[in-house]
This record gives sequence, structure tokens and C-alpha cells, in this order.
Amino acid sequence: MSVRIKAVVDKFVKELKEALDADIQDRIMKEREMQSYIAEREREVAEREAAWKAELSRREAEIVRQEARLKIERENLEKEKSVLMGTASNQDNQDGALEITVSGEKYRCLRFSKAKK
Repeated sequence: MSVRIKAVVDKFVKELKEALDADIQDRIMKEREMQSYIAEREREVAEREAAWKAELSRREAEIVRQEARLKIERENLEKEKSVLMGTASNQDNQDGALEITVSGEKYRCLRFSKAKK
């Protein structure tokens, strides 16, 4: 009887070990699959982040270029206005002279007269 019980117990222990080994192998496979999935998702996110940062950097560089171009255009416009129109300012001088600045050159007009018809 004890040989039979021992055989049943041995068989039970053997089946239990096989079941545990199968469960361990299944868990190891699932863990590997999960790690693989996580690594793939992290790679995808990193690629999207890198693409987003590159696009952001490109846009920031374009904004800087456009701001520089706008500044140059504004400076050129101011130069053109200065050349075309000159800047006049009525100085409250003792002699009442009118000062006009054209292209950085100052001119003073002391006397005004009407143009002849």
C-alpha cells in the first residue's frame, strides 16, 4: 500500500512540477512580450518627440530669420523716408531758423520768401 501511495504522491509531485514549469515558462514569455512591446512604444514615442522637436526648432529658426528680415526692411524704410522726405524740425532758436536734416546732413534756413509766380 505504501508503494502505491508513494507512486501516487510521486506522480502528483511530477505533474505539479511540470505545471509549475509550464506556468513559469508562460510568465517568462509574457514578460518578454511585454518588455518588447514597451521598448517598441518607447521607440515610437522617442521618434515622434524627436520629429516634433526638429519641427519646432525649424519653425523657431524661421521666425528668427523673418524677424531679422523685417528689422532690415524697417531700417531700409526709415532710411528711404529720411532720404525722400528729410526730417524737419522747427527749432525755437533766437533767430527763428528752421533746421532740416536730410541723410544725416543738417541745413538751416534763416529767411523764407514766397516763390515768384
